[in-house]
Amino acid sequence: MSQRIGFGGGCHWCTEAVFQALRGVQQVEQGFIQSLPPDDAYSEAVLVSFDPDVIQLAELIEVHLRSHASTSQHTMRGKYRSAIYVFSPNQDREANAILTHLQQDFEAPIVTRVFPYAGFKASQERFRNYFKRNSEKPFSKNYIDPKIDKLRANYSELLDNI
Repeated sequence: MSQRIGFGGGCHWCTEAVFQALRGVQQVEQGFIQSLPPDDAYSEAVLVSFDPDVIQLAELIEVHLRSHASTSQHTMRGKYRSAIYVFSPNQDREANAILTHLQQDFEAPIVTRVFPYAGFKASQERFRNYFKRNSEKPFSKNYIDPKIDKLRANYSELLDNI
């Protein structure tokens, strides 16, 4: 049975490409996610539908933390909220436990927070599947390729033939 979770961190073009590369990920919807007040401003993010029998939530969260500045409280955090958006209290508990466990693998504190999912606005059609349609463009070469290369080097067992 498929599950859904949201991830925000950096540019949603980059985040989309990272999760599209993973086995067990059935769909990635790029856009803007909001949570509940006081965190109800929309922020760039993706909705990920995945098969937990193929890829575990812990693997998705680890890839997420390693593929954006998850320990940086930079000035763009409003637009690029470092977040995991959950759909149930059980998913909330699991995501928080995973973050706590993974903190030991990071030198700096993880700034990624778990938020309840409250709403989604899809990106304009012309921006969806950005990397798949624009892999040769400078943005892809400069920002997305290094993330995909990191996946190949550190998470090759999770990749879906890229």
